[in-house]
Amino acid sequence: MSMLSESVGPVEQPLIEQTIGVNLAAMIAANPDREALVVRHQDIRWTYRELGERVDHLARALLARGFVKGDRIGIWAPNRAEWVLVQFATARIGVILVNINPAYRTHEVSYALEQSGCKGLVAATTFKTSDYVGMVNEVRDGLPGLEQVVFLDTDDWTELLAAADGVDPEALDTVAETLDANDPINIQYTSGTTGYPKGATLSHRNILNNAFFVAEGCRYTAEDRVCVPVPFYHCFGMVMGVLGCTTHGATIVVPADAFDPAATLAAVAEEGCTSLYGVPTMFIAALAQADFESYDLSTLRTGIMAGSPCPVEVMKQSIERMNMDEVTIAYGMTETSPVSTQTATDDPIDKRVGTVGRVHPHVEIKIVDPDTGETVERGQGGEFCTRGYSVMIGYWNNEERTAEAIDADGWMHTGDLAEMDDEGYVNIVGRSKDMIIRGGENVYPREIEEFLYAHPQIVDVQVVGVPDAKYGEEIMAWVQTDGDVELGVEEIRSFSQGKIARYKIPRYVATIDEFPMTVTGKIQKFKLRDAAIERFDLGDAAAVETA
Repeated sequence: MSMLSESVGPVEQPLIEQTIGVNLAAMIAANPDREALVVRHQDIRWTYRELGERVDHLARALLARGFVKGDRIGIWAPNRAEWVLVQFATARIGVILVNINPAYRTHEVSYALEQSGCKGLVAATTFKTSDYVGMVNEVRDGLPGLEQVVFLDTDDWTELLAAADGVDPEALDTVAETLDANDPINIQYTSGTTGYPKGATLSHRNILNNAFFVAEGCRYTAEDRVCVPVPFYHCFGMVMGVLGCTTHGATIVVPADAFDPAATLAAVAEEGCTSLYGVPTMFIAALAQADFESYDLSTLRTGIMAGSPCPVEVMKQSIERMNMDEVTIAYGMTETSPVSTQTATDDPIDKRVGTVGRVHPHVEIKIVDPDTGETVERGQGGEFCTRGYSVMIGYWNNEERTAEAIDADGWMHTGDLAEMDDEGYVNIVGRSKDMIIRGGENVYPREIEEFLYAHPQIVDVQVVGVPDAKYGEEIMAWVQTDGDVELGVEEIRSFSQGKIARYKIPRYVATIDEFPMTVTGKIQKFKLRDAAIERFDLGDAAAVETA
């Protein structure tokens, strides 16, 4: 008898019906003297008690500055201790944290701050080639709602913290009584098919539970020390990393402000980390280090590989060479908090390296025919859909796009094509939408196309993802130009520099006279992708097997 591609996760372990602040307080009480946060590049080591004291101090400072439940505060900075403080302090008083990608440039940060209605912004001064002070000054006149900007490592931050003295500690408890686990607490921008990012809005209940169950999937206890080189602005960092640890009393170990393979390996070896997170690109880079064998990784037990399709061979090497016998693969999307499926630490090896696992607790999944919406039989491909506590509240101030993503029955339509086997394991086989995943960063071609249309010599442009051995996918732009003009990578890079994030700038560019079309006039992007693979000799990268 045939089975349908649908599955419901276990419900024996109840959902956490707490706010993030209440849950953190419980962990502080249970593990006051255990290390909570180690930030190696800042030489910071805080116990749970010390983390709690600093969070409460910052929360009082924010109250003193006039921030109230429902206000939005953006954070624009790489991984550092203050990021974690802002994450918990805003949750403590019901202020919605707006994550801003550190790679954003003026066009993108201005849009995120305006669309979310940020009243405040906490930002680094600089990072890599980014001058955050200069960029904020450039866009601030167009953001009348942005009342306060605080730059880290300046008097701004010192003065903000000093403001806490004017607020009684009991005020935090008074505010806490007005909060609910279903309140929105986080906005994360995902690239938009319409050309503009959408603000996935998540509640305490969304991300606290997802973090807890992801960590349960890795079998965390308070004894675990988790190396988190993935960015905090992404769900992988702030949910699976930060909250995954704090819901279990475990230790968060931050190796550097951004991913660095040597710093990551050193952190694992010197801090005795038991778990390591990363997108496949990070594991590939770590394994390729010339002095890889010199690092003692014997304490590693588990970890998570996620963010983009995971090459089977990389999974095998992580198990064999990094001592990660219980490494797991997680699959999801920002709109689902993020994880919907995960391999188990004791799954058979072929399932752990070749699938994205089975359904998460308290979550329902199904695979449907994209045309009819009917659930397909096991072994057949279709669109992956998910429903449950993890589905976002919606896109911030965008009911139309929310309704397109979440149907009337509460199912989130992911746009990913998947298959489910007879045991309920899921394999991601493609995407019905044309999103590109470059090194764990979601990139929608439409957003780049809209930007490139502004180039004075581009008449039309189509952006596609092409296979890449390092990043999984890279960005390719096919352009039609005005007259006989030939545009190449350097011209496009020069035009894009400083205006859009570096990872969105096409690596490959070629001119084309006519786009391949269907009889109804729809551009056939798969043909453009195939043509790019042939033109740039990307056949080997295209042949890499993933889960």
